[in-house]
Amino acid sequence: MSFDVDVRKALGDHVVTARFVASDGITLLWGPSGVGKTSVLNMIAGLMRPDQGHVSIDGQMLFDDSAAINLLPHRRRIGYVFQDGRLFPHLRVRANLLYGHRLAAPENRWMSLQAVIDFLGIEHLLGRWPGTLSGGEVQRVAIGRALLSGARALLMDEPLASIDPARREGIMDVILRIRDELVLPIVYVTHNPAEADRLATRKIELMPSSR
Repeated sequence: MSFDVDVRKALGDHVVTARFVASDGITLLWGPSGVGKTSVLNMIAGLMRPDQGHVSIDGQMLFDDSAAINLLPHRRRIGYVFQDGRLFPHLRVRANLLYGHRLAAPENRWMSLQAVIDFLGIEHLLGRWPGTLSGGEVQRVAIGRALLSGARALLMDEPLASIDPARREGIMDVILRIRDELVLPIVYVTHNPAEADRLATRKIELMPSSR
């Protein structure tokens, strides 16, 4: 399973560009604030349309401006874990987990609810409301929801930034287990050098550019 990304997007006075091919493991997008790391994740996910280029995963073209291909986000089978988790506040943890699972095509549901619960150790959270969870608990649930959506790859945008330092180690262990046991490719954004050094299989440096 591999990503093939070559995208360009003008945003105001700046141009966001990224070009890389990445296989299994954790691909870190690295660079100064404002260089467009989150924008690149959004282009891979289908939340932002590149001006030029292509995005493919596992040989399937998700976006190609020259061929007028632009799959909708829910058809890309890419799980997105945001910095703040973005759980639905009106749904308990179990319902949040099942949200993506119900949207996924049956043939793409490669992990069961119980398997995700056991993998992440969140059985005790199932009846809780998102507003009662710690930052680390929110991210475990967000990761579980992404896995249950039938994702064949994950995007992670600073998933540890809002977590208490004492709990970050546990979430990093989860991310490494996803890499090693589930063998899902991950494209990851962080500004934390220690986090980057521990998690990254490879680093892709993004450079600022002007129009």
